[in-house]
Amino acid sequence: MERSNAVTFLGNPLTLIGSELKPGDPAPNATVLKQDLTPVNIHDYKGHTLLISVVPSIDTSVCSAQTKRFNEEASRLPESVKVLTISMDLPFAQKRFCGAEGIDKIEVLSDHREGAFGQAYGTLVKELRVLSRAVFVVDPQGIIRYAEYVPEITQHPNYDAALQAVRQLIS
Repeated sequence: MERSNAVTFLGNPLTLIGSELKPGDPAPNATVLKQDLTPVNIHDYKGHTLLISVVPSIDTSVCSAQTKRFNEEASRLPESVKVLTISMDLPFAQKRFCGAEGIDKIEVLSDHREGAFGQAYGTLVKELRVLSRAVFVVDPQGIIRYAEYVPEITQHPNYDAALQAVRQLIS
């Protein structure tokens, strides 16, 4: 399924591939790659509260800031919460970025191979083959409890709302 004009980049309308997910929907499974190229499935994290931060490219200022912010916040969350950042960046670039920026509290994963995550979560940008900016919170049973698709790719997500959704699940 394609969603035309679902997001913009610098005011230009873009098409997202996949359905828009809403709170109450089951979190789809998708295979992404760790930085050592081993595959991991989203459903492998069942039993944990998940905060999934989706960024177009970690090498851009907003994506970098978003990744750093959630890494910082992860240090204040219990181990039952897993924070994932997913982008289409190659795992090698992600590893370089994480090392250079001290990203050590979250997992940074790559959807570059198939775009399976982007399609399953409705964040794959057809025209650019990157992921649009989004944040999802998934409960330990695998149900989406918070979903934000940021309408303009160059804008920040609502960090406070996402973190509040996580805190509600762990309190």
